[in-house]
Amino acid sequence: MSFSQALSGLRAAADNLGVVGNNIANAQTVGFKSSGIQFSDVYADSQGGLGTRVAAIVQNFNEGNLETTNRSLDLAITGNGFFRFTQNNEVMYSRNGQLTMTNEGFLVNASGARLTGYPADSAVGTQPEQLRVPSGGLQAQQTNEILASFNMDARAEIIDPAATPFDINDPDTYHYANTVTIYDSLGNSSSAQMYFTKVADNEWQVRLARDGEVAPEVGTMEFDSNGILATTNGLDNYTFNPGGGAEQMNVAMTVTGTTQFANEFELNNLQQDGYTSGTLVRVAIEEDGSIVGTYTNEQSQVLGTVALASFRNMEGLRAVGDNSWLETPDSGPAIIGLAGEGQFGTIASGVVEQSNVDLTQELVALIMAQRNYQANAQSIKTQDEVLQATVNLR
Repeated sequence: MSFSQALSGLRAAADNLGVVGNNIANAQTVGFKSSGIQFSDVYADSQGGLGTRVAAIVQNFNEGNLETTNRSLDLAITGNGFFRFTQNNEVMYSRNGQLTMTNEGFLVNASGARLTGYPADSAVGTQPEQLRVPSGGLQAQQTNEILASFNMDARAEIIDPAATPFDINDPDTYHYANTVTIYDSLGNSSSAQMYFTKVADNEWQVRLARDGEVAPEVGTMEFDSNGILATTNGLDNYTFNPGGGAEQMNVAMTVTGTTQFANEFELNNLQQDGYTSGTLVRVAIEEDGSIVGTYTNEQSQVLGTVALASFRNMEGLRAVGDNSWLETPDSGPAIIGLAGEGQFGTIASGVVEQSNVDLTQELVALIMAQRNYQANAQSIKTQDEVLQATVNLR
């Protein structure tokens, strides 16, 4: 009498219970992927068979549901891809995007592994590096360009600049003025005034002043007979000397979209590219993986980009715990890319990916594994009783 079949069934059922139990235990583990067990029979030239064995344990990499946390450093991938981490010179991959920032600025998971990607000064497509949010503030940037668009009133009367020279203090020497705040190289703000004077049919002079000091340069705008801006001249370099240790300012005006119609003077758009210095107050991660820092001067800057990884055969990855996997020859080498490009999904901020364990399905599997174990145990008991009967024969 052979007990091997029932013993192999007991071992297989115990392993099955272990897999199901592990799935149930991780039903609330962020980024966890459930596993399933596969069995095969054993013959080895035995006509009746020698029982069963565990052929493989296969992980299910289907997506879990997304749960909102409203925490900016909680991330989830909607679609294909893994976050790429490094720790102790080892590269790991995970779907768990619960991140924190260290006092050094590194983005790490719960086990201390550091998120990788492309820093702002690194070219996308090179080897990903550990991402680090710089602790320093944003340096001041001098205003180099003013972007504006207006409507110049075509009904305005012509002013002869030779007969009526421009005077910043005399509003009768120009038709329209507007103001914008600009910054020098040290981040000092000042008020810039733009003055527009109609000097001929379809022709306007444009002057720029800083805190009442008029730049020596005079630009012009010319319109066609339909009121559309045709040409500009001399708007690309208005110079100021702010003093106080700041560099000379060279400010260009771009007036694309400016028109000349028989309507009131109107400002349609006004921007400039300078700002004072600022301190980092918030870090957010966009759908494309861009890490965006927001500063006290209301400026935003991309500090880096998160890299994602994919594999030809995800089931070939080796689970190592802490919601992480390692690359193996069976998985193939990692394919590195950016969120939202090619085969990669996008990154959602303020949410996490829940475990993909289906508790209802696992509880059913648990009952079946339990009955399987009991059946094999009963098989052993029955064989033991038959063997005892045989021994007791007289």
